[in-house]
Formats: sequence, C-alpha cells, structure tokens
Amino acid sequence: MSDATSRTAQQKLVESTQSVPTSTAAQQSDNVAHALAGAGGGLLSMALTYPLITLSTRAQVESKRAQSSTLNAARRIIKREGIAGLYAGLDSALFGISVTNFVYYYWYEWTRAFFEKAALKSGRASKKLTTVESMIAGALAGSATVLITNPIWVVNTRMTARKSESEEAVLPGAKPAKKPSTLSTLLALIREEGPARLFAGVMPALVLVINPILQYTVFEQLKNMLEKKRRVTPTDAFYLGALGKLLATSITYPYITVKSRMHVAGKDGPKEDMLTTFRRIIREEGYAGFYGGIGPKVTQSVITAAFLFAFKDALYAYTISARKKIALRK
Repeated sequence: MSDATSRTAQQKLVESTQSVPTSTAAQQSDNVAHALAGAGGGLLSMALTYPLITLSTRAQVESKRAQSSTLNAARRIIKREGIAGLYAGLDSALFGISVTNFVYYYWYEWTRAFFEKAALKSGRASKKLTTVESMIAGALAGSATVLITNPIWVVNTRMTARKSESEEAVLPGAKPAKKPSTLSTLLALIREEGPARLFAGVMPALVLVINPILQYTVFEQLKNMLEKKRRVTPTDAFYLGALGKLLATSITYPYITVKSRMHVAGKDGPKEDMLTTFRRIIREEGYAGFYGGIGPKVTQSVITAAFLFAFKDALYAYTISARKKIALRK
C-alpha cells in the first residue's frame, strides 16, 4: 500500500512539473504571454463595461445632495452630454487597464513561478500555490502595479468626473468650449498642481492592493479545487472571477471612494490626505457617503472581472497555441 502511495505521489510530482517552463527564457516567455493575455482581456472587458465605471465614479466624487439613482444619473449624463458622456476618459482607461493588467500579471506570474520552483525543490507533491502564497503573490504584483500606473488613473478620474462644459452658461450663438483630451488634461494637471499630484491617492491605492489579493486568492483556491475534478474552462473562469471580485469589491469599497475623492481633490478645493478625506466624508455625508455609487461599481467590477478571466484564459491558450505553431515552423 505504501509503494502505491509513493508511486502516486511521484506521478503527481511529475505531472506538476510538466507545465513548468524548463529555462529562464521559457519562463520569461510564459510570463509575457500571461501579461499580454491579461492586458487584452482587461481591454476587452473594460470597453464592454465602461459606462458603469462613469456612473460609479461620478457618484463617488459628487456630494450627497447631487446623488440620484443609477438610471436617473445615466439619463442626466446622456441629456447633458449625449451617449459620449458615458465614455468620458475611455481612451486613458483603456490605456490604463492595458498597462495595469500587463504589469500585474507579469509580476504575479513571476512570483507564482518562484513559489512553484520552491515547492518542487522542497519535494512538495503539488506545485499549486497555497492560500498564503497566493496572497503574497497578489500583494507584490498589486504594489508594483499601483506605483507604476497611479498617474494614469488620476488623469482618467479627472476626465471621468469633470463637469460637463454644457452645464456652464454659454452666450447665445457661442459654441461651448471643447472638452479637454487626455494629453491636455495631463499637461494642465502638471502645470497647475505639479507632478506630485499624479500620485494623489497612492496610499489608499496601496491599501486597496487587498482587493486583488482577496480576488485572486479566492479565484486561485476555487480554481485549484475545480481542477481536481476536471479541466477549468473559460466559462468556469468567468464565474469564479465574478465571485472573487464580488467579495473583494464589497469589502474594499469605502477605500475605493476615498481614492476617487483624493484623485479630484485640489481641483475644486483644498488638497487632502487620506485621513482628512475620511473624516470629511463622515462629517458631511455620514457613513453612507462611503458607499455612493456602490450599485454600478459592484455590477461593473463583477462583470469586468468575469469577462477578464474568461478573455484572459482564452487569449492565453491562443497565445500558447500560436507560439507552438511558430516553433514547429522553425
């Protein structure tokens, strides 16, 4: 019986090593494949759900008095700015999510590979990440991503939350001022408030690293459980990704609100740190102020994450297949 158990353990070890790249170059190539698949999946999912991001962001940065139902907010934006108003800042958001996901998945896969190699060297029967290892990988990848991409999201939030030019009084016969582009918003922000403003909200953003930690830990552990029974399909990834994001966003939403407020602070009022912003929201709006726009945000986050994981798995499989075909031709 012990011999059978030993053979089973050895077989699992061999199976677990088959999918591990055998060289540093192969590992780097695999990391880049994951990063590209993540960037592509993020871009596609963001494009599909962006109007919900606009509604949520505006609800987060507006005062309590200005808030209304999601449907009324959508009608008001369309009436003021047209359908295009729901896509304000889309170009910077697509660029931002592409860079964000590329950086995140590259560092996540790099950390995962490190833990997998350590597991194999220690003789562990499975190379699958433990819960703690998944959390560490998410923390490292999330922190690197925040520091690199925060300026992009500051510009995006400014564009998404800006007041429509059509709200301002326009003289009869005069044309409304042209809405600023992503580049002009960036240059104006640096010129008027300094480069340091590009890192507004970086502290709550670092705290929000707990969001992908929770999301990916739930996703990885559920995926590991499912893989013991059968192969995980893009459809499975869709539902697992949605469940992980639902839990993560519901827990961390107050910090998401604070980060959005800090991104626009300094434009229409005094600059604030994270603690000051927390206190002001409680004083002026009560604890409910932390959950402004939570409906569209949770909906958007869950749908985006679900499509992201589904698209990423499909794009990764396509990338690996294409790479193998190219290798065979050589």
